[in-house]
Amino acid sequence: MDLNNFNTKAGVITLMYHRFNENKYPSTNVRNEIFIEQLELINNAKIEFITFKKFEKIITTSMNKNYILLTIDDAFESFYLNAWPILKGEKIPFILFVNTREVGKNGYMNWDQIRELDKSNLVTIGNHSHSHEYLIDWENDKIINDLKTSINIFKNQLKYSPKIFSYPFGEYSENLKKIVSNLNFKYAFGQHSGVIDKTKDLLELPRFPINEKYGELKRFKTILSTLPFPYESITPKDRYLNNNENPPKIKIRFFKDLINIKNINCYSNEGNIWKKSNIKFINDHELNILLREKFKSERGRINCSLQDIEGGWRWLGIQYVIAEY
Repeated sequence: MDLNNFNTKAGVITLMYHRFNENKYPSTNVRNEIFIEQLELINNAKIEFITFKKFEKIITTSMNKNYILLTIDDAFESFYLNAWPILKGEKIPFILFVNTREVGKNGYMNWDQIRELDKSNLVTIGNHSHSHEYLIDWENDKIINDLKTSINIFKNQLKYSPKIFSYPFGEYSENLKKIVSNLNFKYAFGQHSGVIDKTKDLLELPRFPINEKYGELKRFKTILSTLPFPYESITPKDRYLNNNENPPKIKIRFFKDLINIKNINCYSNEGNIWKKSNIKFINDHELNILLREKFKSERGRINCSLQDIEGGWRWLGIQYVIAEY
């Protein structure tokens, strides 16, 4: 991809899974038969599954088509029992993000199982913190101690520490990003939806969450046709808002040559109800999103979409965390 080609269709569609065949947890679970159908849809669409090693290469060199990057959070035992045999049999690569405190507890993988996966060329192990708590609300020293604890456990158990991170609950702030970077993590993934392209911040990479509610096949097909939505900046830049900053005054600055940008539509969960947002262009590439109500839950979300003239939709998801909720 030419970095100056902001109308590119090339990107990495990153999917986030948690549990498999644990039907009492629909918000984080996918049934195996649906998972198999999803993999078949990807194969039928001829989208290449990539390893993290290949992801790292294309994100820093050239990207000329769409790719799929599978990620699994939390290292639940149901993944090892139900999904790992499928992925191993089909030779499909993925990232497994491990929160170290839970390893070996009931319902989670143990270190022998994690080491087994770590030996496979298909698997990249990532760090998902030690405690999997709401780190974004913590004081710096406590955050650093939690992450250093996980780093030391990885070094002890795997003889190395992963350089990729997944934010617990997808929540990050400028402060948390800085801590993660200072601890030598090069890449970090959230849970806001969108397609990764070469303009994205490597410490706030988007993913599409897949579960029973948001994993039905019609939506999944739509995800597979989603295009990157490059932007230059979003303000407020910090995704962690104090109550007096709610609702935020959101401005998106797009690159100047993005085609048909004025056909954009945005929706938000302001007032705890999803509704179409009021938007206003300042000029031909800067957009204000005019929220009418406060976010009334812990996470405020905005999704913007733009239909491409040749088909498919560009998608941009933004997530804010409300501090005093």
